[in-house]
Amino acid sequence: MRLGVFAVLYGEKPLAEMLDHIKDKGLNTVEIATGGYVGDAHCQPEVLLTDENKLAAFKAAFDERGITISALSCHGNGLHPNPQVSNAHDRVFEHTVQLAARLGVDTVVTFSGCPGESEHSRYPVWNTCPWPHDFSEMLKWQWEEKVLPYWRQKHRYVKEHGVRVAIEPHPGFVVYNNETLLRLRQECGKQIGANFDPSHYFWQGMDPALCIRELGEAIYHFHAKDTKIEAVNVSRNGVLDMKPYRDIANRSWIFRTVGYGHHEEVWREIISALQLIGYKGAISIEHEDGLMTNEEGLTKAIAFLRTAIIRNDAGEMWWA
Repeated sequence: MRLGVFAVLYGEKPLAEMLDHIKDKGLNTVEIATGGYVGDAHCQPEVLLTDENKLAAFKAAFDERGITISALSCHGNGLHPNPQVSNAHDRVFEHTVQLAARLGVDTVVTFSGCPGESEHSRYPVWNTCPWPHDFSEMLKWQWEEKVLPYWRQKHRYVKEHGVRVAIEPHPGFVVYNNETLLRLRQECGKQIGANFDPSHYFWQGMDPALCIRELGEAIYHFHAKDTKIEAVNVSRNGVLDMKPYRDIANRSWIFRTVGYGHHEEVWREIISALQLIGYKGAISIEHEDGLMTNEEGLTKAIAFLRTAIIRNDAGEMWWA
């Protein structure tokens, strides 16, 4: 395994400057955003696919520094009921798959997406309970009429390009836990796996280490991000929380830098679970901590993970 970073936190830096900066941090792999909800500050697939010189320069920027790309990420909603959104996100996804194939990057990260409740919807609709029965009927319609046809087609597409797609389970989208991820994989094919982010599992009340062991070989990429559960607010309001992320004091949970939501033992169990399933990909640090600057959050995450990661039998650190 290699310790890396999701480069969106340095979106204001030009590509070369960003790569030099993370190299100085001792990191040698990076996850690059290509559009959708995460933007395309460092990589515009449509441009690179139509200009061989720009593509060569882009690749050289990594090769010259000895930095690999762990994944190209285009977190979006190709199932959005607004065709302006879904068409744009779907186009970015397909261009990202094409670019990954050209660069020799084997993994594209995205969301499963979420459709509306009918053909007349304007916005995605995410279910949280089975009753009244309207919700169950709507969920059945979403999967049968929208989700499965879309991802069966995308599975064929990524397979044709020799790429795999890592779906990030995330509330608000139809894939938000192990059960829904494994259903999508079983119904559509094994080019579909998971981008496992413990932060989304923590606040839903799941055990990330146990979930990692259940997913096993289906984990294609990993995000290192933590969640702090605010027990007092949960006791009053539960974990379904619509307050803005900036309303930190009043939310039931907030995203934190690793080690600031759960202690080292929990993260050791997570890393050990990754070792048990034979995961050899990146541990990609994703910074979304509203109480720390980007620089502080990344620095502390690197230091914490280097302490938490266990030595293997050969005495080598897994991130090295």
